[in-house]
Amino acid sequence: MTEIIITKPDDMHLHLREGKLLEAVIKDTEKQFARAIVMPNLKNPVVDVEKATVYYKEIKKFSTIFEPLMTLYFTDELTLNEIKKASDSSIIIGIKLYPAGVTTNSAKGLKSIEDSYHLFEAMEKTDLPLLIHGEVSDRNVDVFDREKSFIDNYLIGITKNFPNLRVVFEHISTQDAVSFVNESSHKVAATITPQHILMNRNDLLSGGIKPHNYCLPVLKRSTHQQAVLNAAVSGNPKFFLGTDSAPHLRQEKESACGCAGVYSAATAIELYAEIFEKNNALDKLEDFSSTFGADFYQLPRNKTKLKLIKNENTIAKSIKFDGGEIIPFMAGNQIQWQSLAL
Repeated sequence: MTEIIITKPDDMHLHLREGKLLEAVIKDTEKQFARAIVMPNLKNPVVDVEKATVYYKEIKKFSTIFEPLMTLYFTDELTLNEIKKASDSSIIIGIKLYPAGVTTNSAKGLKSIEDSYHLFEAMEKTDLPLLIHGEVSDRNVDVFDREKSFIDNYLIGITKNFPNLRVVFEHISTQDAVSFVNESSHKVAATITPQHILMNRNDLLSGGIKPHNYCLPVLKRSTHQQAVLNAAVSGNPKFFLGTDSAPHLRQEKESACGCAGVYSAATAIELYAEIFEKNNALDKLEDFSSTFGADFYQLPRNKTKLKLIKNENTIAKSIKFDGGEIIPFMAGNQIQWQSLAL
């Protein structure tokens, strides 16, 4: 097969940042994705509907063809009234939970899961989805075990106590997460990134540290990588596309405390297409990228289309930005597909 046409995909997990960086990176996303769920962990976090509205308008200034799906940052200050306002809003798709200190710009994240149960109850009643970065931030827990620890200590309890709460387990990276989602009800789903399919911890640590492959959840051993791959190509509607594309300038990645996140937005759908083709699942790509996420979030499916053609090309080694540069995911590697808007 040398050409396929699919419904234009949605990215169900995306970091756009703000200001000049937002203006620069949104062009990569809008070429491939009709919509994206935009993360709220800015330097000035999106903690209420008013801030989400301001951020939404900023994004729309830079793109007329792309629709941002907004989220609120779940903090200890979140109120029942704000949940009601979010559920009534036409632009808010869900509320994002970061355990405090777990990743980039998560210092204002949730400090106590159990103390927020009354808020989960309100979200369940209004059918407002809970999006979770599912790792503990406890330094006593090995970094490779933090996803499993979150499942065992928190996620099982959340889904048991609130069986009708729609939960999205973001950027899963372990066999444990795949098993949890498979064994949960239809109210629980997960997003899968290209980096957790294409790489394992050898790609981060073998032969020297590779800072541009550093993300959170951190890359795991190959057995977990295979489990995540199998979930992505399975055709199970619980698993859908979410790149977690997160732009950082080169100097922020290549530093004494390198930022977590990879920038995959420039070639995301091409990378997924290559993955699915190599696993004899190209016929399942459209559901994974364009259907399952929209259905879970109760959104209409996109009307526009995207063409993918077989055309070997090379991912840029760097993307110039404001006197600096961003190193894209898989920089300098050859890929077999190219996307064309219709």
